[in-house]
Amino acid sequence: MRTAPTLRTERLILRSFTRDDPPAVQRLTGDPDVASTTDAIPHPYEDGMATAWIEACTAGFETGDSVTFAITLKAARALIGTVSLLFLTDSTHATAELGYWIGKPYWNNGYCTEAAKAAVRYGFRTRDIESVYAYYFKRNPASGRVLEKIGMRFVEYIPKATKKDFFEDTIRCSILKYEFIEN
Repeated sequence: MRTAPTLRTERLILRSFTRDDPPAVQRLTGDPDVASTTDAIPHPYEDGMATAWIEACTAGFETGDSVTFAITLKAARALIGTVSLLFLTDSTHATAELGYWIGKPYWNNGYCTEAAKAAVRYGFRTRDIESVYAYYFKRNPASGRVLEKIGMRFVEYIPKATKKDFFEDTIRCSILKYEFIEN
């Protein structure tokens, strides 16, 4: 089984998920406030979902379709969230979609920005992509600030684009490879 490389930032280690991680994933994503930030997390987050999701992440890396990192604190080694890239590379696309979530106890510390920047850097350095894009719910401006801080720019506003508990207004942002500042 192939695993994603380990990436290190000032305060974080981004690594592949392990078989020890499902309880932490379930605990963090089980928080309704975390689940409400993305269409990728169902609520309630039931037993077995974390294990199945981690298995899907591993399969995505093995096929080359995606890379998903567990975000862990460097000092404590605690799992605090995830960041991923879904690669869309074919005859008409050379891009990746960035996705992420952070457990609520770790919000407002800059961890998401730090991890997202490391993942985007990894994508541009290791894959033949020319851009990375991401979506966020309009009612979650903190997610928009993460994207802005890593250099992404507004692309479009999509009203009622995603159904979660209700139809969500969604904003798409993007960055081109030549625009990305690595430091």
